[in-house]
Amino acid sequence: MLKLKVLLSTNDYLIIITYFIIILVIGFRTKSSDNSVKDYIVGGRLLTLPAFVATLVSSFYGGVLGIGEFTYSYGISGWLLYAFPFYVFITFFAFFLADKIRKSHLYTIPDKLFRVYGKKVSIIGGILIFLLATPAPFLFMLGIMIRIVFGFNMVYAMVFALIVSIAYLFKGGFNADVRVNIFEFILMFVGFGIILPFCFNLLGGFDYLSSRLSEQYLTLTGGINIQLFFVWFFIGSWVLIDPVFHQRCYAVKNKKTPKRGILISLVFWMIFDFMTTTAGLYAKAFVDINSIPGALYSYPALADRILPPIAKGVFFVGLIATIMSSLHSYMFVSATTFSKDIVSRFKNNTDEISRYNKLGMIVSALFSLLLAYLIPSVVEIWYTIGTMIIPALLISVLSAYFEKFQVHSRYILMAMISSFSVSFISFIIGNINSADGTAVYPFNLEPMYPGLLVGLIIYFIGYKNRKYLKIISD
Repeated sequence: MLKLKVLLSTNDYLIIITYFIIILVIGFRTKSSDNSVKDYIVGGRLLTLPAFVATLVSSFYGGVLGIGEFTYSYGISGWLLYAFPFYVFITFFAFFLADKIRKSHLYTIPDKLFRVYGKKVSIIGGILIFLLATPAPFLFMLGIMIRIVFGFNMVYAMVFALIVSIAYLFKGGFNADVRVNIFEFILMFVGFGIILPFCFNLLGGFDYLSSRLSEQYLTLTGGINIQLFFVWFFIGSWVLIDPVFHQRCYAVKNKKTPKRGILISLVFWMIFDFMTTTAGLYAKAFVDINSIPGALYSYPALADRILPPIAKGVFFVGLIATIMSSLHSYMFVSATTFSKDIVSRFKNNTDEISRYNKLGMIVSALFSLLLAYLIPSVVEIWYTIGTMIIPALLISVLSAYFEKFQVHSRYILMAMISSFSVSFISFIIGNINSADGTAVYPFNLEPMYPGLLVGLIIYFIGYKNRKYLKIISD
């Protein structure tokens, strides 16, 4: 396989190494004030608006190399896949969910499922959220960056990334996660703020892009079929059940912060999407696909070709920080989900999570390492997880926050298990019957659709029998 080799100066290496040292210092200097669940998981509910925005923006944008892959493959129309659907569901989250989440005064999504639907639903929900929150795609991307920079073997690079990302979470918990996020929030914008002026000055403006790219790369709908759009549109509903979103809403000090903070964050995401999409177009125009291992490497390849020393180091730090912010945030959520919402819930002792914390970190790290090794593609990991987990969680989580849509817990349990099972079976059948490397799913339907349909049928049957509604108080 072709490997990307970049030329870095001594100053570039010093900049990158300094970044890793700084985040470790910030992380280790942050410690939980006590061993309570409240302090460790949601920082004592003291998160302010600026910190909320910084941590949410950075932690939810770690798939930056995947964005480069989308843009290199589809051009501007890639925005319809990786950005527009999320804007829609983020806006819905801000107006209809954010305040409800904070007012619930809970810690995790399974806590809400437990309060409304009981132990069985909450444990199944915890398992699904553990899978959904896996940091595998971010681990894979950071492994790529470390291999590019330092030349490590891919497995060693990912192990190094894991160690650096979780070392300070054992003691620092949520507060350490947030403080490192704030630093990374600054770096992600600085990094892409560095490369775009060089692209414009050295290569040219829109005239350069239009002369080097075909029309389909410069139009909003070019190269995307309607089924692909709808699949990724529904994957955008990931936001509604994303545990990092929920955790930050639970953690705010002021109950008005979630809605305001999410809408402000949306503006920052739009700005950053413009920056990453523009850089991706320059990469497509300037970097020959035959000179790199794949479109996932387009940003590093572009930087290597046009940036001088120091600027190159700063951009690479921006890329690494963008990925790292999501890696440690999702690692923390995944680990606490395992320890609090699965193991401790099963043992009926959710107030004492410290005993299982280290175990949660280890299990989450090993699972993400295995997944990144088995599915070495960011887009494929997102697709595989999203298409199977989202249908199983969407109905239960949304109905839990809207009382008039709640149904008997047994219907929710059946809907969750059936949705996941149908999507999973459809996914397996499609890959077994693949043709020329492309999965052929039953009835030519993406696995998400039959899974969601089965879940909705069971849910609506339950909705007709709401007089038998059962919640945890029963």
